[in-house]
Amino acid sequence: MWRGFKKFLFRGNVIDLAVAVVIGAAFNAVVTSLVKDIITPLIAVIVGQPDFSSIAIGPIMIGSFLNAVVSFLLMATAVYFVIVVPTARLNDVLKHIDPPETPKPAAAPEPTREEVLLQEIRDLLRQSDRSQAR
Repeated sequence: MWRGFKKFLFRGNVIDLAVAVVIGAAFNAVVTSLVKDIITPLIAVIVGQPDFSSIAIGPIMIGSFLNAVVSFLLMATAVYFVIVVPTARLNDVLKHIDPPETPKPAAAPEPTREEVLLQEIRDLLRQSDRSQAR
């Protein structure tokens, strides 16, 4: 039981996932700060304080939900334009600098003497079948 758990725990996928979670948490802090401390104040300067918490439809307070949606959209926009687009451009540049080598197909091995003889016998049998069919 412990051996299986140890094998599971130290498999590459689990360790990669753990590293991704830690990096993701750190990256989340960076993106949250970018949106909260830079983008939201810029929006506030342009259109006023972007706070929807007091919005209600009848007795239903939807303002907090709208704040969460706007925050999500701002974070997604920040991630796309700050991370995804530059990374894609960098990948394109690197592909042109050092294109991957295309593997050359392996040459077919030379037939053995037995295979050559069998092919000759096959061809002779085909010829005799054709001559008998006429």
